[in-house]
Amino acid sequence: MDFSLLGPVEARRDGRPIGLSGTKMRTLLAALLIARGRVVPDSRLSWLLWGVCPPTTMNAQIYTYVSRLRKLLEPEVTIARRAPGYVIETGDSRIDVVEFERLERAGRAALRAARYEEAGALLGRALDLWRGPALANTTELLVEQEESHWEEGRAAALENRVEACLALGQHQQLTAELVRLVGDFPLRERMRAQLMTALCRSGRQADALRVFHEGRRVLADELGVDPGAELTGTYQAVLDGSLGTAPAEPPARAAATAPPGLAGPVAPSSLPPDTATFIGRRRELAALQALLAPGSPVRRGLITGMGGVGKTALALRAAHTSRGHFPDGQLYVDVADRDGAARDPRVVLVQLLSALGDPAVAGEGAYGDGAYGTGVLSGAALGAGRGPGLDELVRRYRARTAGRRLLVVLDNVSGPEQLAALLPGGEEPAVLVIGHAHLAAAIGPHTTVVEPLADDDGLALLAAAVGAERVAEDLAAARQIVAYCGGVPLALRTAGARLAARPHWSPALLAGRLAAPADRLRELRFGGLDMFRSLRSWLRLTGVAEDDLRRCSVLGERVFSAATAAAVLDLPHVLAEDLLERLADASLMDPAEPVGVVSAAPLYRLHRLVFCYARALPVRIPFDAPVPVAS
Repeated sequence: MDFSLLGPVEARRDGRPIGLSGTKMRTLLAALLIARGRVVPDSRLSWLLWGVCPPTTMNAQIYTYVSRLRKLLEPEVTIARRAPGYVIETGDSRIDVVEFERLERAGRAALRAARYEEAGALLGRALDLWRGPALANTTELLVEQEESHWEEGRAAALENRVEACLALGQHQQLTAELVRLVGDFPLRERMRAQLMTALCRSGRQADALRVFHEGRRVLADELGVDPGAELTGTYQAVLDGSLGTAPAEPPARAAATAPPGLAGPVAPSSLPPDTATFIGRRRELAALQALLAPGSPVRRGLITGMGGVGKTALALRAAHTSRGHFPDGQLYVDVADRDGAARDPRVVLVQLLSALGDPAVAGEGAYGDGAYGTGVLSGAALGAGRGPGLDELVRRYRARTAGRRLLVVLDNVSGPEQLAALLPGGEEPAVLVIGHAHLAAAIGPHTTVVEPLADDDGLALLAAAVGAERVAEDLAAARQIVAYCGGVPLALRTAGARLAARPHWSPALLAGRLAAPADRLRELRFGGLDMFRSLRSWLRLTGVAEDDLRRCSVLGERVFSAATAAAVLDLPHVLAEDLLERLADASLMDPAEPVGVVSAAPLYRLHRLVFCYARALPVRIPFDAPVPVAS
């Protein structure tokens, strides 16, 4: 049986299409296939099918869709119930995404070995598997979650195929295609550098320089950054005439070699771009900068706080402003998938070792960069128990990092076991860890708790997103928006992005749409910004049970004590207090003091967006039989 995801979702048996009726059935099949043999929880399936407003019979409807798929796909493919969700077993079926990865991986290995004709052919076959936008006939929720990862994999394969063709002297044949690709991917610096190379080798140096200046303007306008080393190096090579001939040596990873036109090794740098608009956090930023400064006795720090509060933005600002202290490189890696589930530490270590130029790992061709968001090992060298195990990868990683002036940023760390494998060797490298407060035991005394922004800073962030003039025109409504967002930067940036994209909307109109708690998280979703998804990922990362949070939603947004919670929730006092402290440790429950009241007992309050999230969680009901649903 053949499954196609790189375009409209399709299934074929012996070349004949199988009738997958309805968007939701195709979405469910795609979600199961993407998981690659892992269990897909009911909660994820519910989100992908219905978003924040699932029907009360969601479990029954999911069961019915699964039953229909079973009838269509068995016996070659089985779908099994495995708590807390479902898992698909595809046997020897062909899945185009898996085939794409295999060909892309082999193509990259051939490119590294300077087998350019073989690399171009393999990568061309991989790209031919794309039949249009991936997952085109599934729900927007699935497309939004997966699209950026899949497009990144396709764009990287395009760049590698172009690299092989350039090495074969095919620059004139490539020029027209590269002009179109740069138009499709204007922010990809490597692709722009390749267009400059093709133009220069075709005798069009002036056009190559114009492409560079256009790219510099786009990067400044869109991201607020300057061109990176590869694009700048290509520009210099055009100016000094060293780009006029095809390269004699095989292209290597940017982390380990110099960009075109420059000589000598380049320190690895995988930090995402710094936040263009960074508001407030002066005290927290100063503390992190002092921690990263030379001479600091312990250069390891933990950053924690609720989902969307700006932990990563703070870490990246501290890392970028301290880059001069780390001449041997600055590494960033997200160790969780988009839903907050921990990635396999072997995949993460391969990614880090690859950036550090480890020749053994680089030669194995493990596809460890998570380009498809699955969090599973797809590299043949690491799969099925072959290749180096976790202990060997940890040993290599610590040997590579020991004694080097490196900065490592580990984002979305879920627990001490995962962290232990990813800490670099020796005392010289500095580490910033973003995760649960419980990680303080493994990191040390330097913990930065990121709180929601104060009202004035929240207003400044909103003004930066939508324009100071529009905020000033209706300041009262703008302050309402800040209040409804609870000072959470992600929520404020989402609100600002919605206003900026809709010039005919007034701040008062958006404030009115945010007023109802039941609607608020649905309104705080725009493009790739999604407050509900951020909170859901944070819950999974911290291990907080949704049922616990749902129970606490009856307490509302008011300040309350453990005694009040025990009475309302019908729990013994000690269990109620333990529940509240678990939520407080995950930054979902804030310690609070009501105005004018002195209390010896700790007081708590749900953050208003956490309250909205808890109220939006579906009530799970048992079921004995499937409920008929329309396709």
